[in-house]
Amino acid sequence: MTSTIDPKTIGRAKQRQRRHVRTLTGYLPEKDATGKEKWPLGDEKTWKGALRDVDKDVPEITKSFVNHVQTSLARQPYNLDTLGAYQAAALSVRDNLIVNWNETQLNYTRKAPKRAYYLSLEFLMGRTLDNALLNLGLKTQYRQGVENLGFNIEDILGQERDAGLGNGGLGRLAACYLDSGASQELPLWGYGLRYKYGIFQQLISPEGNQLEAPDPWLDNQNPWELPRLDVTYDVRFYGSAERATDGSKRAVWYGGQEVLAVAYDVMVPGYGTKSTNNLRLWESKPKRGFDLNSFNAGNYEGAIESSNSAAAITSVLYPNDHTTFGKELRLKQQYFWTAASLADIIRRFKNIGKDIREFPDYVAIQLNDTHPTLAIPELMRILVDEEEVAWDEAWDIVRNTFFYTNHTVLPEALEKWPIYLLENLLPRHLQIIYDINLLFLQAVEKVYPGDRERLARMSLIEEGPLKQVRMAHLACIGSRKVNGVAELHSELVQTTILKDFVEFEGPNKFSNVTNGITPRRWLDQCNPELSNLISKTLSIDKGIWLKDLSKIEGLLKFVDDKKFCAEWAAIKQRNKERLANYVQQTLGLTIRTDAMFDVQIKRIHEYKRQTLNILGVIHRYFTLKQMKPAERAKVNRKVVFFAGKAAPAYYIAKLTIRLVVNVARVINADPDTKDYLQLYFLPDYSVSLAEVLIPASDISQHISTAGTEASGTSNMKFCLNGGLLLGTVDGANIEIAEEVGESNVFFFGHLTPAVEDLRYQHVYHAIPLEQKCPALANVIQQVLNGVFGDAHVYEPLLNTIKESDYYLLSDDFDSYIAALAMVDEAYLNKEEWVKKSISTTAKMGKFSSDRAILEYAETYWNIEPCPVKDKLKA
Repeated sequence: MTSTIDPKTIGRAKQRQRRHVRTLTGYLPEKDATGKEKWPLGDEKTWKGALRDVDKDVPEITKSFVNHVQTSLARQPYNLDTLGAYQAAALSVRDNLIVNWNETQLNYTRKAPKRAYYLSLEFLMGRTLDNALLNLGLKTQYRQGVENLGFNIEDILGQERDAGLGNGGLGRLAACYLDSGASQELPLWGYGLRYKYGIFQQLISPEGNQLEAPDPWLDNQNPWELPRLDVTYDVRFYGSAERATDGSKRAVWYGGQEVLAVAYDVMVPGYGTKSTNNLRLWESKPKRGFDLNSFNAGNYEGAIESSNSAAAITSVLYPNDHTTFGKELRLKQQYFWTAASLADIIRRFKNIGKDIREFPDYVAIQLNDTHPTLAIPELMRILVDEEEVAWDEAWDIVRNTFFYTNHTVLPEALEKWPIYLLENLLPRHLQIIYDINLLFLQAVEKVYPGDRERLARMSLIEEGPLKQVRMAHLACIGSRKVNGVAELHSELVQTTILKDFVEFEGPNKFSNVTNGITPRRWLDQCNPELSNLISKTLSIDKGIWLKDLSKIEGLLKFVDDKKFCAEWAAIKQRNKERLANYVQQTLGLTIRTDAMFDVQIKRIHEYKRQTLNILGVIHRYFTLKQMKPAERAKVNRKVVFFAGKAAPAYYIAKLTIRLVVNVARVINADPDTKDYLQLYFLPDYSVSLAEVLIPASDISQHISTAGTEASGTSNMKFCLNGGLLLGTVDGANIEIAEEVGESNVFFFGHLTPAVEDLRYQHVYHAIPLEQKCPALANVIQQVLNGVFGDAHVYEPLLNTIKESDYYLLSDDFDSYIAALAMVDEAYLNKEEWVKKSISTTAKMGKFSSDRAILEYAETYWNIEPCPVKDKLKA
C-alpha cells in the first residue's frame, strides 16, 4: 500500500491555502523567566567575539579585498584584472552593507514599527559601488586600499554595469526615494522585478535608426544582490474561479499555471547612518521546470515549455505591448510582482502576531503609477477568500493601506487592460473588480441620482467595442490618498482626469508631493569637485548639507566673490573636458570644450518635444550658413547633446532619433559652421552617462508642451549642478523658477490654459504653416529637400506637425527661437552667467528627495524614523 493522489485534484487550490512561515531571517532571541534574552546556540562569548563589524580602516579593507580574490573569485594576484578587482571590491563593500542590513532588519523586528513599501515596476539604480562607498563614508579608505594593491579606484568604478531595472524618470525617482528613506532612517522597503535583460541596449545603425539589442547586465555575477532562495511564493495564472453560494462574495481560484516567485535582495544604505533598507526583486521560475513525460515521449520542446513560459515573465522590462502576446506578458509581470510582494508583506506582518484587521496600522503601500494597481484586487482576494474577512471590512482595510502616485495627465498614458485579457489570465480578479465597481457606482448614484454620464465617466469599466478596465480609476478609489508630483500637475489631475472623483470623495484625498532627487548621487557623487567647493566655501561639513540641502543657500553670499566665481567656472570647464574625453573614448568623436554645452536627455517622446529641439538646431544651422565669416565670429559657440531611448514600437520617436543623427552628420562636417555649432546623439542613455553629462551642462532643455509633463527630475539635477534651465511653464519647471528666480530661467511657449483652445483651432480653423510660422516651415522644407538624407523617410514625423500638430510645435517655435537667442546673449556675459549658475544651485534645497520622502512618511504613511543603535549585537 502507498499514498495516492487523484489527478483531478492537482492544481486545485484549497480554501485556506496560505501558510505564513517565518523565513531564515527575522528571528528574535527567546527570553528566560526574568525577561533576559537567551543566546540560542553554543557559547555566547565565542559567537560574539567572532561577529564582524564594518571594515573601516585600510588594513581591514585590503584584507577583505584579498580574501575575496582568493576565495570568492578563486584567483591569484598574478591573474587579477580590473574586472576582477571590481568584483572583489564590490563583494568587500557588500559584506559591510550586509552587517548594517542585518542590524537594521533585527532593529525593525524588535520594534515592530509601521512599515512602508514602495511598489515600482522600475528602479533605475545606476552603479552601486560608488554610491555605497559614499553612503558608508569609506570612499577615501577604499581608494587608498586598492591603490596599495595596485589598482585605481576610478578604473574599478568604471567596470560596473548599470543595473537593468528601469528606463526613465519613474525608476530614477524610485531609486532616489529608497536612498532617502534609508538616509532618514525610515522603515521603507522597495519591491520590483529582477529583469534579466533590462529594457534594451540602444545601438544606432549606419542610417541613423535605433536598434534594440538585449542588455545582458547579469552576464557577470551581480555582487549587489543576495539570493533569498528560502523566500518563494506560488503565483497563479489562468484557471477558473468558482464563487461561493452563501452570498459572502468569496470564491475559490484553482487550476491554470503556477509560477514560482524567488526573492533577491539588494541592500540600500543610508547616508551617515547604519540604517540599511532593502529592495526586494522577484525572479520568475517554473514550479515544475521539466516535464519528464514529454521528454521521454520525444517532445523535447514541450519538456521545457513551462520553464520558458515562466522565465519569460522577468526577462525584459516593458515588453512590446503592440501584440496580444506582449500585452499578456506585461499583465503577467504586473500581477506576478504585486502578488509576490503582497504575500511577502503579509507574511512579515503576521510574524509580529497581529490580527489581519490591524493591517493598515502596520503597513502602508505606495503605488508608483498604475503598474502595481492589481495589488488592490489581490489584497481583496487574500482578505475575502483566504482570511475570510467580510467584504465591507476588507474594502476598508484595502482603502486604508494603499496610496497612489499619479505620474501623467496624458489620456493615452493612462493604463487600461482589456476585459478579455483579465478574464483569461486573472478570472478571480476580474470578478472582484466588477464587484468593487458595482458597489462604488451604487454609492455614486446615491449622491448624483440619474446622472448616467457621470456613472459612465467614473466606472472602472470603459464601455465600447473593446471593454477595458481603467487602472487609474481603480487606483484612485482603492487608495487612501492620491497625489501628483508637481503643483501644476496635481492641479491638473484634480481638474481633468480625476475631477469627478474629487467632487465625489472630497479634495482632502487629493494632494501634491513635488518630486525630489538625492543630492548625494546627483551632486557629491557625480560632481565631487563642486561638492568639495561648496563645503569649503560654506565651512560646513559635507555630511550636514547633503542631508539638509537648504544649507547651500548660503552660497548666495558669495556670488560677487571673484575668486569663488572663478573656481566655480573652472570646475564647470573641467567637467566639460571630462565629458569630451568620455565621448572621445567611447565614440571616437572630438568635441570642442570652448563652447556652451546644451543638453536634452530623457525618454524620446512626442510630448517631450525633442523634435522641437532638433528643428531649432536646424534653424540655427541655416542661420549660421547665411552669415558672413565676420558675423559668425561673434556668435555664441554651442555644442548640443541628445540622449534617450524610444520605445521599440514608437515609430515617430524613432524617426526623431534618426533625424538627430543625420543632422549631426551634416552639421559636424560643414566647414562653414562646425566651429560654431556641433551636434551629438549619445547612444544607450543610462544613469552613468547622465552623471557625466549633467555636471558639464551650461543649459538644459525641458520643453514639453505645457500641461503634459508631470514633474520631471532631470531639470532638478541640472540646476543642482549649476546648469540653467530652458523650458516651458510646465511640471516642476514652475517651482524651480519660483525658487531660483525667473531671471535665472529661460521660459517660452504658450501656457497650459491655452493648449486646448490652440488644438481646437488646429482642427477647425487651421492656418497654413507657411503663414503661421515661416521659420519652421522653412526648416521643414529643408528636411523635405533632402539636405539631411532621404526626405520621404521623415514625412510621417513632419506630418505630425503639418497636419494636426497636437503638441503645438508650430505655435511655440518662434517663442522657442527667441528664448534661445536670450540664452546666447546671457551666456556671452560670462561673469553674469556664473552668478546665475551659483544662484541656481543655491536655491535648490526644496528639491531634495529627503524632503519629499519625509513628506510621504509624515503626511501619507504615518511612519516614523526607526534608527539603528551602534551596537545592537552587544
